[in-house]
Amino acid sequence: MTGHLTTVAGVAVDTRHWIGGERVASAATFTDHSPIDGGVLGEIARGTAAEAHAAVAAAKAAFPGWAATPRAERARLLHAVADGVERRLEDLAVVETADNGALLRSHRRGVMPRVAHNFRFFADWLLTLDHEDFDTRGHTNHVSWDPAGPCVLITPWNAPLMLATWKIAPALAAGNTVVLKPAEWTPMTASLLADIAAEAGLPAGVLNVVQGLGPEIGDALTSHPDVRRISFTGSVPTARHIAASAAANLTPLSLELGGKSPLLVFADADLDLAVELAVEQYDNAGQVCLAATRLLVEESVAEEFTRRFVERAGQLKQGDPRELPTDLGPNIHERQLEKIDGFVQRAIGAGARAVIGGERLAGRFYAPTLLTDVAQDSEIVQEEVFGPVLTLQTFRDEAEAVRLANDTRFGLAATLATGSRERADRVTGQLVAGTVWVNCFFVRDLQAPFGGSRHSGVGREGGTWSFDFYCDVKNTVTAPKGWQENG
Repeated sequence: MTGHLTTVAGVAVDTRHWIGGERVASAATFTDHSPIDGGVLGEIARGTAAEAHAAVAAAKAAFPGWAATPRAERARLLHAVADGVERRLEDLAVVETADNGALLRSHRRGVMPRVAHNFRFFADWLLTLDHEDFDTRGHTNHVSWDPAGPCVLITPWNAPLMLATWKIAPALAAGNTVVLKPAEWTPMTASLLADIAAEAGLPAGVLNVVQGLGPEIGDALTSHPDVRRISFTGSVPTARHIAASAAANLTPLSLELGGKSPLLVFADADLDLAVELAVEQYDNAGQVCLAATRLLVEESVAEEFTRRFVERAGQLKQGDPRELPTDLGPNIHERQLEKIDGFVQRAIGAGARAVIGGERLAGRFYAPTLLTDVAQDSEIVQEEVFGPVLTLQTFRDEAEAVRLANDTRFGLAATLATGSRERADRVTGQLVAGTVWVNCFFVRDLQAPFGGSRHSGVGREGGTWSFDFYCDVKNTVTAPKGWQENG
């Protein structure tokens, strides 16, 4: 590390904030470690209320010009950002792998291309955003989407850049300015994105990036009276704190929170497909909010399903995420590993049985785990673990399957494996979830609504739903009379 630059996987990364089109240092720093080997990646500028206020002020100053920028020009600049992401795709992939431990092959093939797609999709959607005028007793109603103002976006560590740009792209497309606060465990690619956006020609102050610890900088961002929208992805306790902070200004919130999603496997399902869907829940070392961590299997096929699951899970390769054969990389942080193991050991102490796994491994790895003999009201069934830990319960009929599936405080997603279209229609209509997958998993289109029910979140984003949140939606009613001739 030299000055304010650090080298991560051969890529130079600036460790300072990006505020008003300039790099800004802080008096203090925090250390960013790689989950792969615990090595130090860099000393990151540790922002406080001063940097938060400066970033919001920069966003506020840039807002009138950006909001007045024609749609076509905003779209062009967002496409230019996407071009920059694609040019630096390899840099972004290797840096994010070093920073959060997810698979390098996934970053190259899926995650970073999706980052570019986020910008392209919302740029293009902006140009088609429209609502047909309609008539009320001869009066014309015209719906428009007005930019709201500076937006604070607070993003998680499990898919840092992809989830950040899922928020940044529609906010910018809508004509808003942005202050991004990335997770302190994974700040690196947000800094690279600031460079990319500047090179693409995004005006100063339109995108700002401030780094720091939530308790030290978060309240200053979320309670700021000049902030017009707050979007947060993370835990329920943090969301409660943000909501309380934002309440004084009645700042609208979009919250994508935790999940404890079910995978329902009926006896008429293709069991090989159901097993593949179940094993897929270990993706990203189980650090996926949408993961179906509760396997609910019809009694008559539970034994065979479990046998096939154990065999298939045993084929997973756990190791260095930079190596092509690796299926599961490390978990993000020592604190997260302790949390995961605490859940598992308490469950085993309460009578659960570990069919596979159930223990920490060397380094920051946790063995893929499947627990059975768990009670519906137990902690391991009710609370989000956010690690490679699944539970398996059985059911006798559809009614019991639906009851078990819905019996948590969450409602982010659900997955269903069945060979019957009629059953799929019946069951999906009863599941409490923002997204339901039938005989598939993690198929997401940006034009679809995304969000959670119950404690899994507030609001929906995606397609026009994103613009509905990031804009003040206006209806203008015009009378047919009152015009001056030749006026």
